[in-house]
Amino acid sequence: MIKVSILYPYQEGGRFDFDYYQSRHMARADELFRSAPGYRGYAIERGLGGAAPGSAPAYVAMGHFLFDDANAFAAAFGPHAAELQGDIPNYTDARPLIQLSEVLLPR
Repeated sequence: MIKVSILYPYQEGGRFDFDYYQSRHMARADELFRSAPGYRGYAIERGLGGAAPGSAPAYVAMGHFLFDDANAFAAAFGPHAAELQGDIPNYTDARPLIQLSEVLLPR
């Protein structure tokens, strides 16, 4: 299984609308991916702080999608890439980073 993580770096004075991200953007992505073979679900995280007490988080938000493999992700995302990427300015001014990871646990 793979996890596709979309990481939104924290920036002082940056804008991130969690309500929009959760109720509109990620809900729409889930709606688009739900019928795709190999799609397993999604999660959203809000960054609270860094390692030092009172420090800023490395990422203000993280969105994660689980798929059976990278090909399943590409097949699900490709047809909807323009819509989903075009929606980013509606909830943030951060430039997201993307990471694909192999999920090793749980088994």
